[in-house]
Amino acid sequence: MQSSGFPVLLPLLYLTSTKNPSNESSSHRTMSFLYICFGTFLAFDSLLYSIGLMYLPLSTFSILCATQLGFNAFFSYFINSLKLTPLIFNSILLLTLSSVLLVLQPDSSSGPTTDHTKHVLGFVCTMSGAAGYSLLLCVEQLAYGKALQKQGIREILEVIFYESMVTTAALLIGLFGSGEWRLLKAEMEGFEGNYVAILVFAALSWQVFAVGMVYLMLNISSLFANVISTMNVPVVPILAVVVFRDKMNGLKVVAMVLAIWGSASYIYQQYLDDHVEASASLEDNTNITQD
Repeated sequence: MQSSGFPVLLPLLYLTSTKNPSNESSSHRTMSFLYICFGTFLAFDSLLYSIGLMYLPLSTFSILCATQLGFNAFFSYFINSLKLTPLIFNSILLLTLSSVLLVLQPDSSSGPTTDHTKHVLGFVCTMSGAAGYSLLLCVEQLAYGKALQKQGIREILEVIFYESMVTTAALLIGLFGSGEWRLLKAEMEGFEGNYVAILVFAALSWQVFAVGMVYLMLNISSLFANVISTMNVPVVPILAVVVFRDKMNGLKVVAMVLAIWGSASYIYQQYLDDHVEASASLEDNTNITQD
């Protein structure tokens, strides 16, 4: 329910409001259609992630989530015309190998109640969620890039607000339609810690995260935004071992190293691209000055 924190954006939307909106009515209809489609898809993708986290230990789940970078590069090649360099291809290969290692052997840290079938289900749902989220970012970059006449702070806030509103509505329909809302009281009573405070913090932090992701997606690329979001790969598994006593076996360590290596490959490629672009810009400015 992280998307339910969207009402906190209302003051920012009010402060950035304008008396002369630049979008026409046809654009409003287009944006409404995009909000509904992307918000509903995000709700389904969140469900996949939830199932994956239910059947996998946090450390394994976090490493598998890093594969969304590889999926993002793959989809960006077809949707956003991304050039696949050797470094990006190396990143995809390493992240794929990382996920394959984790599925070869069921994780003993899951406990006796998690059998092989549930382990595979958690793996499939997490990988599907990673692929779906990567596809969503690529399509959003393409669609919003064409639909938005401006890509300022207000447009970014509107994208997050309305998309999160649709996602929250879809998840609430699923929650009450499935009858799981009856179990919320028992879940809160059996939770160790402040249940409400954690939910509020998660909702607020997600909105901050979403602002950064959408800004990077619209102004740089969905792939770069995904790189930033996967930089927690080396941190979360270690915290999972310390806080939740997850077992860090040799297979998981190798998978984590491969995931970090794969992420670093793309980060270095991004550095090279920025360096080339800066050099070209400096050369152009020099030529203009000389002329």
